Amino acid sequence: MNAITAASAPANNLCIVDDDEAVRRSLGLLLLSRGYAVQTFASGEAFLEGTDLQRAGCVILDLRLGGMSGLQVFDALRTQESPLVVIFLSGHGDIPVAVEAVQNGAFGWLEKPCNDERLLDTIARALQQAGEVAARRQARQAAQALWDKLTPREMQIARLVAEGKPNKQIAQELAPLEQRTVETHRAHVFAKLGLANSHQLDRFLREHAL
Repeated sequence: MNAITAASAPANNLCIVDDDEAVRRSLGLLLLSRGYAVQTFASGEAFLEGTDLQRAGCVILDLRLGGMSGLQVFDALRTQESPLVVIFLSGHGDIPVAVEAVQNGAFGWLEKPCNDERLLDTIARALQQAGEVAARRQARQAAQALWDKLTPREMQIARLVAEGKPNKQIAQELAPLEQRTVETHRAHVFAKLGLANSHQLDRFLREHAL
């Protein structure tokens, strides 16, 4: 792994994986000149071992690599549910494979040799998506942390409240639970989750797949 950095580089996670040293250097220097901080890797194996795969960012990944192929690296990222956004670099003959990779979740592909401005534009859009992915993941983690503060009974009642069921009906379904006890649990749920009503609770559960 080589690290190419700039003192004023924006906070990001940008990697180049290519077994051609000339490509790694030219892309790295181009991105350095535009203020990016970049890590470069000569193989898929080195990339998978040397990078935090759970940190959102962008990886420029050559389809044809010695050892693991670019597609195998991409599959490994998907298996680990990595938030890294993938841009493939491909030769002319690899275009159908690159297109299929995009259909399977890659951000995009660029044909070698690629136009600098198109490359930079694609990277900028990919990093924007990576930021959105990170924001969603952080929101999901924060929501899960709040949800985990509920007791099992509060979770049970929360789901029924989210369905719009009144306290009396919930008490009947969970008999011999008293309605006053349901009201207490309901209040605790709203307080712990920072929500005001059943509509917000329903949206909270749906948005964060809880």
